[in-house]
Amino acid sequence: MKFVEKYINFIGEKISYLIPVMTLLMIIVIVSRYFFGVGRTDLQELVMYFHALIFLGCAGYVFNKDEHVRVDIFYRGATAKYKDLINVIFGFIFLLPLAFVVGFYSIELINMSWKIQETSTEAGGLPYVFVQKTFILLFPLTLFAAFFNQLIKTISVSYTHLTLPTTPYV
Repeated sequence: MKFVEKYINFIGEKISYLIPVMTLLMIIVIVSRYFFGVGRTDLQELVMYFHALIFLGCAGYVFNKDEHVRVDIFYRGATAKYKDLINVIFGFIFLLPLAFVVGFYSIELINMSWKIQETSTEAGGLPYVFVQKTFILLFPLTLFAAFFNQLIKTISVSYTHLTLPTTPYV
């Protein structure tokens, strides 16, 4: 499972490099609009593409690093074993169904977008809406990978604490 973790970390780290680029592009859009009176629809849409890529592509990375947002009412003062159990149970109840539904229902949307080579409806917008919609698949793929990586880690930690009898049964 080290491969899966390296894959998730690689994708998350590389995509997270786009955050300063996105910020810089947004500053350029603001300056060009409010100081020079020039609207940059193409750059605004590029910022939106980057935002989608960052959010959808880094979801599994953040989950894998255990840095995601959660409500810590029952979780805050718990032991590590209890936290692992809660993560696995709620992963099965909430994360897997969400990732499945997003992945399943986005496939047709993405196919149609690629078939018609969907472009922006805005004047001066980018002609690559079909590429942006493909980013949707990063969300379920990285979340599935991160959850199963966490599940394998939890199971392996649980079984390493088991002690087997040293004397054979007669």
